[in-house]
Amino acid sequence: MKREIKRLGDGELDIMQVIWGTEGAVHSSYIQEQLKAKRDWPLSAVLTALNRLVEKGFLSCEKEGRSNSYRPLITREAYQEAESRSFLSRLYGNSFTGLVAALYNGKAIGREEIEDLRKFLDELEGK
Repeated sequence: MKREIKRLGDGELDIMQVIWGTEGAVHSSYIQEQLKAKRDWPLSAVLTALNRLVEKGFLSCEKEGRSNSYRPLITREAYQEAESRSFLSRLYGNSFTGLVAALYNGKAIGREEIEDLRKFLDELEGK
């Protein structure tokens, strides 16, 4: 049975984006530095968010001397898949057509993106 992946808050997602974009383990000070342009959080706020991510099962935490290192337990792809399914279900009743129509009608996508989608779907059917 697949484990349910919890939803991330905006700040938690920002932290996970930093971690997913890094090879290997990362330290809280590195995360704080990478977030500065987007969120100028004090180290205590970063540590609190990291602890929540560990509790939610997104990160492992390993003590290294006086600091901790963090590694992702859930991949970016696994989170994107779970969040996409949840989004489609909650907002569009699992209607992909409804989602595309809303994006097109709201001018978030245009004819070029529709053509790209059509090509993608044709490729999927060919497999």
